[in-house]
Amino acid sequence: MQIAVDLGSPRDGRAAGAEWLRPVDDSPRSWHARKGVLTMDTVRLRESWNTVAGFGGQVPLFFYSTLFLTNPPIREMFPAGMSAQRDKLLSALGRVVAHVDELDAAVPFLQQLGRDHRKFAVTADHYPAVGQALLATLKHFLSENWTAELAADWTAAYTLVADVMKAAAQEAAQHTPPWWNAEVVRHERRTVDVAVLTVRTDRPLHYAAGQSVAVETQLRPRMWRYYSPTNVARDDGLLELHVRMVDGGVVSTALVQGIQLGDVLRVGAPVGGSLTVDHERDILLIAGGTGLAPFKALLGQIANEQLRREVHLFVGARCMRDLYDMPAIEAFERAIPGLRVIPVLSEDKEANVPHGLVSEVALRYGPWPAQEVYVCGSPAMVAATRDTLRAAGMGDHRVHYEDFQGYGGPTSATGFLQGDKEYPV
Repeated sequence: MQIAVDLGSPRDGRAAGAEWLRPVDDSPRSWHARKGVLTMDTVRLRESWNTVAGFGGQVPLFFYSTLFLTNPPIREMFPAGMSAQRDKLLSALGRVVAHVDELDAAVPFLQQLGRDHRKFAVTADHYPAVGQALLATLKHFLSENWTAELAADWTAAYTLVADVMKAAAQEAAQHTPPWWNAEVVRHERRTVDVAVLTVRTDRPLHYAAGQSVAVETQLRPRMWRYYSPTNVARDDGLLELHVRMVDGGVVSTALVQGIQLGDVLRVGAPVGGSLTVDHERDILLIAGGTGLAPFKALLGQIANEQLRREVHLFVGARCMRDLYDMPAIEAFERAIPGLRVIPVLSEDKEANVPHGLVSEVALRYGPWPAQEVYVCGSPAMVAATRDTLRAAGMGDHRVHYEDFQGYGGPTSATGFLQGDKEYPV
C-alpha cells in the first residue's frame, strides 16, 4: 500500500509547513497495510502533544477559532454554548493521534466514533478541515519546535485515524440511518428529578441490552446526551428511557420538565459494550440511581434466556422515594428464578432495608468468588465502587463499567465532537 503525498500551502487552506497525506485506497481494510508502510516517531508525537497540552485553555480556543474561521459552516454543527465542552474534541483527538502506535487496540473505538458521528451530519469532507485546524494549532504552540518531520508525523497519524473512522461511517451508511426519529408516547414523572420516557422510533432500532443511545431534543438542539434503554430491543421500536435531572444538565432538565407527548426526539446509533452480557457466568449488578436502566434491560435479556444463572442486583438510592422503579424490578424477581434484588438506602435509616453505600452492602452479602460484576451510576458512584471492590481484592478484569470520560473508554464517542454530557443513564 502506498501513500500519495500532496504538499499543501497556506493559500489552499492547509496548515502551512505540513505535508497532507492522502491514501490511495480508502477501503475499510486498508488501514492495516497503511500502518505497515508509514514510519512515525511516536515518542516525538507524544512529547509534542504533552508540550502543547501544557498551554491549557489557550489550545482549544485557538483550535476552534481556526476551525470556525476557515470553515464557517462547521460552526453550525456545534451547540450555541460551547464553554462546557470546548476542549473535548481537541483533547480526544490529540490523545488518539499521539498514541497511533496503539491503533490495533483503538480501532473498535475509532470505528464506533465514525459510525456515531453520522448523527452530527459529519461527512468525509469534514475530516480534512479538522486535521488542518489541528496542525495549525500544533504549529502555533510548538513554534520553532514545529519541524517538517514532526508535521509529516502528525499528518500521517491523523490521516490514518481519520481513514478508520470514515471507512466505518461509510459501511454503516449502507444499512442504518444517521439517526432515528422517536415520538414520545409516554412521559411519567416518578420523582421530583426523575422521569421515565417511552418513545417509539420510526423504524426498528437494534441494540444489545446494556448499550446506550444518544438523544437530542429540539428544546436543546445539537446537544446529544447518552441514555441506556431499559428494555431489550423490540421490533415495534418502543424504547423506555430513565432520565434524572442533574445540576447544570440542560438536556436532562428539558427531558424531565419540558417534553410533551407527541414531541419527536432524535436517537443515535447504539454505542458501548462494557455492560453487555455475552457469557454464561453468574452476575453481580451494582446500580446507583438511574444506573438501574441498563441493568433492567439485562434482566429482560436474562428472562428470555434458556440458561439458569444466579443474578444479584443491588439498587442504591438515598431514600425510599428514590427507588422509583421497584415494582418493575420485583416483577423480574418473580419471573427469574435465580434473581435476588436487594435495595440499599444511604440516608433513610427508618426503612426496613440494608443501609450504607451500595458497594459496601454488596460486599457484605458476598463473597463473590467467580461472578462477573457490573457497575452503573454517576461517574462518582462508579469510581468509588471500583475503588471499594479493588480494595476488597476483586480483580479489575471482573468489574465491568462504561467510561464516558474521554478517549480510552468503550463509549467515548460521547466526547469526541460534542463531549459536554450528563452521565449517560
